[in-house]
Amino acid sequence: MATSRDLLLLLLLGQAWAGTGADPEAVVCAGTACYTAHWDKLTATEAQHHCSVNGGNLATVKSEEEAQHVQRALAQLLESQKSREAKMGKFWIGLQREKGKCLDPNKPLKGFSWVGGGEDSLYTNWHKEVKHSCISNRCVSLLLDLSLTPLPSRLPKWSDGPCGTPGFPGSNIEGFVCKFSFKGMCWPLALGGPGQVTYSTPFQATTSSLEVVPFASVANVACEDGAESKSHYFLCKEKSPEVFNWGNTGPLCVSPKYGCNFNNGGCQQDCFEGGDGSFRCGCRPGFRLLDDLVTCASRNPCSSSPCKGKATCVPGPHEKDYTCRCPQGFRLDSSQLDCVDVDECQDAPCAQECVNTPGGFHCKCWVGYTPGGPEEETCWDVDECALGHSPCAQRCINTDGSFHCSCEEGYVLSGEDSTQCEDVDECSDPRGNPCDSLCFNTEGSFHCGCLRGWELAPNGVSCIMSPVPSGSPSGPPQEEDMADTEGSTLPSTTTSSFPKDSENTSKGTPTTRRPSLSSNPPTTSALLEMSAPSGAPGIWTEPNTHLPIAVAGHGKATDENSVATQSDSGTDGQKLLLFYILGTVVAISLLLALALGLLVYRKRRAKKEEIKEKKPQSAADSYSWVPERAESRALENQYSPTPGTDC
Repeated sequence: MATSRDLLLLLLLGQAWAGTGADPEAVVCAGTACYTAHWDKLTATEAQHHCSVNGGNLATVKSEEEAQHVQRALAQLLESQKSREAKMGKFWIGLQREKGKCLDPNKPLKGFSWVGGGEDSLYTNWHKEVKHSCISNRCVSLLLDLSLTPLPSRLPKWSDGPCGTPGFPGSNIEGFVCKFSFKGMCWPLALGGPGQVTYSTPFQATTSSLEVVPFASVANVACEDGAESKSHYFLCKEKSPEVFNWGNTGPLCVSPKYGCNFNNGGCQQDCFEGGDGSFRCGCRPGFRLLDDLVTCASRNPCSSSPCKGKATCVPGPHEKDYTCRCPQGFRLDSSQLDCVDVDECQDAPCAQECVNTPGGFHCKCWVGYTPGGPEEETCWDVDECALGHSPCAQRCINTDGSFHCSCEEGYVLSGEDSTQCEDVDECSDPRGNPCDSLCFNTEGSFHCGCLRGWELAPNGVSCIMSPVPSGSPSGPPQEEDMADTEGSTLPSTTTSSFPKDSENTSKGTPTTRRPSLSSNPPTTSALLEMSAPSGAPGIWTEPNTHLPIAVAGHGKATDENSVATQSDSGTDGQKLLLFYILGTVVAISLLLALALGLLVYRKRRAKKEEIKEKKPQSAADSYSWVPERAESRALENQYSPTPGTDC
């Protein structure tokens, strides 16, 4: 029985809660928490305030087991309503998302968090896809058909929406669910005879049916023994750490008239009657009777599974106590009942990066490194420049954990990752032309050239005037002169280069500038202002000047003297050809077999003449040569007053 001090406390508590015990509440207690369901059309903020006034919060639903507890509380609430409409109702729970915090589809709670703190949850039951809204507060409610009794197989769905405003709680909002957590629970009081127990909880709920009673609750026991009624008050107290009881011994409201026939005498397991109408409680083998003389507990202290999570219960000596042990990689928490992970990475066991995992860890290497052994405690550099694996187009330089590319002379790095090489067009360098006259870009290098009448200096860059032999005839130049002209420009030595994509290569368009080594550039009085024929290889024309130029090593001049030289050499060749033809005709008349060869030869010759006739007429064909004899006469006496005479 309770002491006098406890009875005084119970009387005060009974007076304070007298007004709350008139009607039963929808209350479910399990584990170390109680859940209450309420009818009231409030906003989510108002509902949270109602729960917090009594020491709780809007309910969490972090597991399927917790969802079943909430559903049982809602079922009690629906049963208390006599007439129920066939419509969907919503009940607030403690899951909310603040304004400015957006949806996170990668998390189970989609960016929502519990009003009591935290975003941990092993269970979700969304009704539909959560809306992408960050401009207002969003709250979650349980969606329930008010006309049906909730079933364990059909748990309420989660629905998110606006949190409501005063006077407008939200669409279909019918009530809310609160949750109250406690440090421990007491078992319900056992009655050995007729009577009734009413529990008044710290959160101002009054009920007679609880599976477990929360700590600090008051029990009012009314025994009915004939015409006389007796009342007893008890308080759920903490006897020792994690041990809670009412402080009484034996069943309540016992009567010799009933013995063990009423509610098993109030005993949890066995009831034994005495000869004088008394009885006592007992336990089955392997169990022992607790101090209340009603409840039985296993003699094995681990039978009640006091250890939580990954912890394992180990009985102590004589099975009077127990200890909890954790597997490797875990340690006991402050309660000594559960295990928490050990962060092995704090001891830096890895060479580079350590990743902690539940109960262990593993090592990782940075980019550019690879594990150096089976234990992965060392990291070796990866040689990205290894043969057959180089990502560079030309040169690859391996570095510690990385690499970089470089190019041969005459190329620069290109590409988004700087692994390709692109040819440098030295002739288009904005700092200036590297050549004094003509510049020709090549793959990985360049070479210089000169205009006709000039030749490349030994330095391969400058141009010097070509030497003119003394006593050269004034007439058209002969083949020797052309040979000298052809050799007047030489290409400079080019640097070696590797082949690459032709799309990045300059086409070698020549650029010119005046030679710097001579102040008297050569001139030609009889040059024609015309471009070289398209069919003549190696002939270039300077834009807007029409000056013939010679490409180093293989260019030819295209002035009038060169055309005359080509014409004379062609005439001598035709005479020689005619001589051989006459000899061949004589031979054909002697040898019939050679006649067939002559026929084939003539056919080939006829075909060549047709091709020659189809060739475009040279611009030089429209001109005629001035007789050289007239020029010589004019030079004989340039002071004669009468042309053609000496006087």
